[in-house]
Amino acid sequence: MKTSKWIITLAVCGLAFATIGAQAAGIDTSPIAAFFASHQEAGLGLSMMGIGNIDLVMKAMDGVEAKLKAMSDKADGEMATIGKVSADTKTALENIGVQQRELADRLLAIEQKSTAPAAETKQDESYGAQFIKNAEYASFQKKTSRGSVGVELKNTVTNAIGNTYSERRPGIVEGAFRVFTIEELLTSIPTTSNAIDWVRENVFTNSAAEAAEGAQLAQSSITFTPGTMPVQNVAHFIKITRQLAMDNAALAAYINRRMVYGVNLRVENQLVSGNGTTPNLSGLTTAGNFTAHGYTTASLTALGLSPTNRFDLIGKMIGDSALADYPADAVVLNTGDWWTMRLTKDSQGRYLLGDPGSAVAPALWGRPVVASNAMTADTVWVGNLSQAATLHNREGITVELSDSDENNFQLGLVTIRAMRRLALTVEKPAAARYGDLTPA
Repeated sequence: MKTSKWIITLAVCGLAFATIGAQAAGIDTSPIAAFFASHQEAGLGLSMMGIGNIDLVMKAMDGVEAKLKAMSDKADGEMATIGKVSADTKTALENIGVQQRELADRLLAIEQKSTAPAAETKQDESYGAQFIKNAEYASFQKKTSRGSVGVELKNTVTNAIGNTYSERRPGIVEGAFRVFTIEELLTSIPTTSNAIDWVRENVFTNSAAEAAEGAQLAQSSITFTPGTMPVQNVAHFIKITRQLAMDNAALAAYINRRMVYGVNLRVENQLVSGNGTTPNLSGLTTAGNFTAHGYTTASLTALGLSPTNRFDLIGKMIGDSALADYPADAVVLNTGDWWTMRLTKDSQGRYLLGDPGSAVAPALWGRPVVASNAMTADTVWVGNLSQAATLHNREGITVELSDSDENNFQLGLVTIRAMRRLALTVEKPAAARYGDLTPA
């Protein structure tokens, strides 16, 4: 069977190279393209030979995980009805395990190729690399009885923005992986508590004035509203085969690409739009955490500005922030909205924000633009992130493995869980402005 698979793979590769030559000669290759479209195993064979990308691997891994869950449910049913797991089910689980391991190896190969460090350049350890080097994981590998292992992973990279801490992803971020940016701009501090008691500034009346010697001094006033923000858990789990759990390098790639990414993706969404109701974070765009920009079509027109020109609105919001003594340090837009603005041209067809061939940093009116899919389309946030909000980190990413979950021990499966604990407090809503990008 293995021999025939390799013969098919070699034949497919030969057909692929022949297709390339035919295309160069101007020959119609649509029948060959149709063949590949209808034979997914052919594309898989090409990918195994190095012709493919991260998207194919991730989609294939989604399918394997779905099969694994289905077979696990089937095994539960057999245990409930006949008191044991059938031989066919066991064989199917073993075959799925082999597929999962092969996909993890391919994922590792792609990751190593795209993140290969330059000579003599020391790279910070990824979350997965930290996990597999931990002594508890080594002990878990050697156990012959049931057990579990948990490791809290540390961020080892610092940056100069708001004293924040983040994980560096060297090289190109492939496929559908979102580049996280919101957290990097927030001031981040550690906490050892399960809740954050904080005080929000409401109104500050500055009565400071000149006074003659011996005269009564002016009294300023400030009002506050106390609040408590609980530390929330952001977590998920998935079942993997024991073969994958025992393979150091493949497991490290799996942790980085699936588990840690999943947690951080949800964290970014919550930082922007969490509704504040437990177990959600209270995000930047949640009511009470910002000052509405307050502009309408009529009010912008009255100011001599265009209600349909997004540059005008954002510029006015930046100006309003400066007038309130909270000079904006960031503009947050939906990714699609940012690219609509990036592609804006003048009357002569020239791009306003830079030629397509130039490497232009995303910025508007001298402020960096954070383009995030977490933002609702056709909305804009402008403000001073370093003053408006604080991110409180209770625990970094914690990854745990266990073969004692449900029927894992009987089926040769391992549950892998990733979790993070944190809270976001918005102390100064006046330092943030938010609203529709195209006001009514």
